[in-house]
Amino acid sequence: MRYLLYLFLVIGICCKNTETNSNTSIQTTLSEDQNYDQPYRPQFHFSPPSKWMNDPNGLVYHQGIYHLFYQYYPDDIVWGPMHWGHAVSKDLIKWEHKPIALYPDDLGYIFSGSAVVDLENTSGFGTKENPPLVAIYTYHSIEGEKSGRLDFQTQGIAYSLDNGDRWEKYEGNPVIGNTNIKDFRDPKVAWDQESAQWIMTLVAGDHAKFYSSKDLKSWELLSEFGKNEGAHGGVWECPDLFELQVVGSKEIKHVLLISINPGAPNGGSGTQYFLGDFDGKQFTTDHTEAKWIDWGRDNYAGVTYNNTPEDERIFIGWMSNWDYAQKTPTEVWRSAMTLPRTMSLHQEGNSYFLKSYPLDAISSISSEALVHDAIQLSAPFNISNDSLSTSDIKFQANLSEALEVTLGNDLGESAVFSIAPKQEELQFDRRKSGRISFEERFAGDLQTQPYKPKNELAEVRIIVDASSIEIFVEGGRYIFTNQFFPEKPYNQLLISGEENATLKNFSIHTLTSIWKHE
Repeated sequence: MRYLLYLFLVIGICCKNTETNSNTSIQTTLSEDQNYDQPYRPQFHFSPPSKWMNDPNGLVYHQGIYHLFYQYYPDDIVWGPMHWGHAVSKDLIKWEHKPIALYPDDLGYIFSGSAVVDLENTSGFGTKENPPLVAIYTYHSIEGEKSGRLDFQTQGIAYSLDNGDRWEKYEGNPVIGNTNIKDFRDPKVAWDQESAQWIMTLVAGDHAKFYSSKDLKSWELLSEFGKNEGAHGGVWECPDLFELQVVGSKEIKHVLLISINPGAPNGGSGTQYFLGDFDGKQFTTDHTEAKWIDWGRDNYAGVTYNNTPEDERIFIGWMSNWDYAQKTPTEVWRSAMTLPRTMSLHQEGNSYFLKSYPLDAISSISSEALVHDAIQLSAPFNISNDSLSTSDIKFQANLSEALEVTLGNDLGESAVFSIAPKQEELQFDRRKSGRISFEERFAGDLQTQPYKPKNELAEVRIIVDASSIEIFVEGGRYIFTNQFFPEKPYNQLLISGEENATLKNFSIHTLTSIWKHE
């Protein structure tokens, strides 16, 4: 039946360029299993009401609302004909589901892209008094792909005059055609104030392309970047280009995010970044090695918000990995997003690095459960608490001392984070975390990332939500994001370390569900 429904949606579109979606078209989807009580269901991370979700798309702030669009297949819990799902939030913590924003049409599926507020109405779609939201996305022609053509991905646009509730596709789509490039997708667009033009960053297999436009309709190729820079273990995807000021300095650098699949440092999908300069035409970088935004296995395709208040750079990623994304053991829905994170740029000596850290707004769903000024680790510290499966654990530890933090249950299942200064590694182990047999690459090897041991205290923050863990060390300089699927929720915390080690400012906060109001 779902395939007949999809066929009806595609064939029944009377005009590909003026499709407007009614609010009733997703009510069946939204009414399914809204209690969010299924096994492994995240309670404060965004997940779709049901069915398949992957990349975040069209992250934009407008008129007090943060929009989250996302790759969505409303008919199954595996990847299928891509739509843009839609949700909104006033604080990036509590989300409201909205009707599907963009449906496939005869130009193809609706793949990943971005959205902007066209404040000066350069596109002519709205007025200066009522500037349009404009979505820029990739069309993927499944017929073209199956026939063996290479030009099956093109770029299209759509606009909304009511802050994202209804969308009209541009009658002149596609706005960028294809010259036989197999992987040609994921446009991220932003306004460049200095050159007074729109800049699009697009990926083409093994490199990025930069385009410019005055009106979001006509685009000119400016330059390319990346054939000889960074990691190339897989296809480049989901780019993002933006400026950040170095904390404690007046220096400004451009940041270029590039997701890659496969080729991440711990296997499968991951996101690298480059630091450098974009002069309005060309991006240049002072490093050729890959830098990684997250060393866990479940943070992919992440991009940042456009048009945020005070130009805050806020990042959201898809919390999964293409090695096993379609096989994870959920039944009603599949996959979630990372917590929104504020990004910042820092300098140490001659090197620069990104930090990303959860928004302060998460405190709105936090309740205090346990606080210790200091914990001596002459003996392991052990807690049993059913609220650990939705918790925010924080403490300060000396990064020159070995430490092991274990989340577990009475079945012997566990997920383990370790500080290993002798190896100069941070480690995460989910090989005994619970259900792992659904895909042999899920458990994988011991996950590691290099770090610099310092004889000083640094914050360790561990956020757990049913089937995920996000670990931030030194304010988000070092990050692991991972899924796990225990047979019973984790309700035990065990911390062990060197005999004279002391944890400072230890706290555990229970985080309440954002869905119980529905």
